[in-house]
Amino acid sequence: MPAFRNDSSAEIAAALGALPSGSAVSVVATRLLDLFTSGSISPGTRLPPERQLAASLEVGRSAVREALAALEILGIVDVRPGSGTYLRGTASELLPQSLSWGMLIGERSTTELLELRSGLEIYVARLAAGRLTDAQLASLRRHLDRMRDSIDDLRSFVKADLAFHLELAESADNSVLLDLLQIVRSLLRVWVDRAVQDEGHARIALEEHEAVYRALAAHDADAAASAMAAHMSTASARLSRFAAAEQGDGAHAG
Repeated sequence: MPAFRNDSSAEIAAALGALPSGSAVSVVATRLLDLFTSGSISPGTRLPPERQLAASLEVGRSAVREALAALEILGIVDVRPGSGTYLRGTASELLPQSLSWGMLIGERSTTELLELRSGLEIYVARLAAGRLTDAQLASLRRHLDRMRDSIDDLRSFVKADLAFHLELAESADNSVLLDLLQIVRSLLRVWVDRAVQDEGHARIALEEHEAVYRALAAHDADAAASAMAAHMSTASARLSRFAAAEQGDGAHAG
């Protein structure tokens, strides 16, 4: 494949080609990944806009948007609001991580990832109950307060929710476990950010996080694991339903 100039959005879009009808977000991400790691696009190149990519792939813009969001989390692209989306790194730097992450995106089902995430989050809660510091506990309390204050602002609520889980993972003081959780969260991020759809869901999530916090504050590992298991059960069911609905809609995108 020939090298592209930094201003060659049309050439990049044309090189993609149409995808089969009903392509899921993971397929869109994989096609983009193949192009971005081919060595034909220079680091820092501004990519075609979503509309142009969607037209070239013959998929809906939402599928392209979600695919780019997933690739941003993986460190493949840099999305700059008001400016555009840019390729990060060189092909040699991106290829190893792209191969491992891309394999997970394409071959692992959402259900399996949710099961893995649940197990990891539960174990994190158990470890954190005995390891977190007073400063970390106070930080978790602040994240809970932000969740409560943003019940009617779901975007802010989701950010505070994620911050709580990230803080908790750090509190477990296990770098390998933290890395595994980050992988799973990243792969599920396509749906997680929009899985809380209304204030009712947000209130349930808040109550469940507060139960986890109370167990952590008491340094009760069993209670923390139990509370997190309850939260993962409802959160996973909600996310699974949302992902299934999104994938079903994607089958009709053109």
